[in-house]
Amino acid sequence: MSRIGKLPVKIPLLTETSFTPETSILEVTGKYGKLQNQIPETLEIEEKNGTLLVNLKNQTRNNRALQGLYRTIINNMCIGVSEQFLITLILQGVGYRATVQGKSLVLALGFSHPVEIVIPEGIEVEVVQNTTLNIKSCDKEQLGLFAAKVRSWRPPEPYKGKGILYKGEQILRKAGKSGKK
Repeated sequence: MSRIGKLPVKIPLLTETSFTPETSILEVTGKYGKLQNQIPETLEIEEKNGTLLVNLKNQTRNNRALQGLYRTIINNMCIGVSEQFLITLILQGVGYRATVQGKSLVLALGFSHPVEIVIPEGIEVEVVQNTTLNIKSCDKEQLGLFAAKVRSWRPPEPYKGKGILYKGEQILRKAGKSGKK
């Protein structure tokens, strides 16, 4: 039994939802944007008293797993359009810095050339100081993918601790070479 799937999803204030059973598309509209998602036909979405319930049409192991997954996805959609999600990246290393130029993020990461990454639609990037990036979006999945794409240019390394880190991330440091005795 999916315990998470049974929980109702609270619809925040100033957020509207609409579900069309014919196409199985759920739309959530709020202060920060509009998101839509295709719901599997084995699930039903029911709206009651300002909450959404994800119900099963038939009980199978796979359908119960889908119930929990889509309940979480719908919850993230509701939170995203009402509050937005935020990921903070920290550039740690000598000469590492970032700037936003138009619709692209330009990173100086110690390569012989600057790294230019196109910012997707629906994602906002703000550079605080030169080494801290605040990335905001209402779509949690796209936000995580973009943050991982930025981080993939210089993942943190264990010897000097240089790289692009998530805020609050701890890097296990290794000892370097020891000299001859």
